Amino acid sequence: MGKHLVFVLMLCIFGFVVAPFSVQAEETESNKARDHEHKVITKTLLDLPEQLARFEYDTGYSFIYPDDGVRGVYVTGHSAGGQRFNSLLELINSTELNAMVIDIKDDHGYLTYRPDKESPFFDISQNLIRNTEQLMTTLEENEVYPIARIVVFKDTVLAEKKPELSFRENGKVWKNNRGEAFVNPFLKEVWDYNIALAEKAAKLGFKEVQFDYVRFPEGFERRDEILEYDTGDYKDGDDNVKKRVEAVTDFVAYARERLSPYNIDVSVDIFGYAATITEAPGIGQNFSKISDNVDVISSMIYPSHWTPYFGITKPDLYPYELTKEYAKVENEVLGSLDDPPVSRPWIQDFTASWLGSGNYKSYGKEEVEAQIRALNEQGIDEFLLWNATNRYTQGVNYKPLD
Repeated sequence: MGKHLVFVLMLCIFGFVVAPFSVQAEETESNKARDHEHKVITKTLLDLPEQLARFEYDTGYSFIYPDDGVRGVYVTGHSAGGQRFNSLLELINSTELNAMVIDIKDDHGYLTYRPDKESPFFDISQNLIRNTEQLMTTLEENEVYPIARIVVFKDTVLAEKKPELSFRENGKVWKNNRGEAFVNPFLKEVWDYNIALAEKAAKLGFKEVQFDYVRFPEGFERRDEILEYDTGDYKDGDDNVKKRVEAVTDFVAYARERLSPYNIDVSVDIFGYAATITEAPGIGQNFSKISDNVDVISSMIYPSHWTPYFGITKPDLYPYELTKEYAKVENEVLGSLDDPPVSRPWIQDFTASWLGSGNYKSYGKEEVEAQIRALNEQGIDEFLLWNATNRYTQGVNYKPLD
């Protein structure tokens, strides 16, 4: 597919700004898809000075937001570029699933495809997705809605390459007990690094960029005065919790603005428990503030990841009940916002055997459907399935409730 920039002029006639729209798009897209994209375009135009020319990037691909909402699966770079991709494509083509969330920047910090050798990101890339144009063409032909996952602040590769952008202890890059390093959400250089990768994903043809690990390391409130790091533009003030929340929220707002010319959605993954509290003090996530600055919010609500909550002592044993209680809370929080984002939670399609005997159950068709039913009953029709190995349960009915 040829890729080119289409410059869209905002015409000024008798003092009125006229926003151009594609006639072809109006004729071919459903009302829901048009409304969805119109919302993104309108917000962009209102933020621009009058009479300012603005471009909209045309990838040459045509992906339409699903009429009945996004229902997708997580796909690693290995799967997207390997043999498993065909079985995942068959799963989507044979069920009510319609989307893939594909790793573009993975949990270590690697780009999952090779850019041009002249690219500043070539040295952090891996040749997992060997032909991105073929991938996008295949997704287009099979009407699979493409979402690019970009892991932001958990980034061992960048931290080791530039320790000054990370958190340091005794002069060395600090790592958690899993050997993972984080880069510093206070620093705009880190923001720009990740947004540049998001722009590349948009140019590849992805219709949405999903940012994951948009936070400080877990338990950071116990380390914030021990570790060495730069607070950048957030030096003022003594309230470290407030500063972390501001930094994370500001990154999301900045990313959305920077990506607006590409006419894509911006989504963020967030801990489910963040919706149940005012803000998570260590990691800097405020559910309402992040939701105010994204098109889609994807809470990770796996039953296995909750401590006794909502009066449920062993949450993994009760996927329907846990999901239902969470959805009630989220609906209340999002309902208080003037312009809430689409809710599209991550749900569990894996077995959490590490919880120990009596604390977990094997997840299969019944457990996955229970989570979907609980969401549907609370008016949430979109969801994403998580399985780190990309092996998803067969025979599940993903169709929304009538």
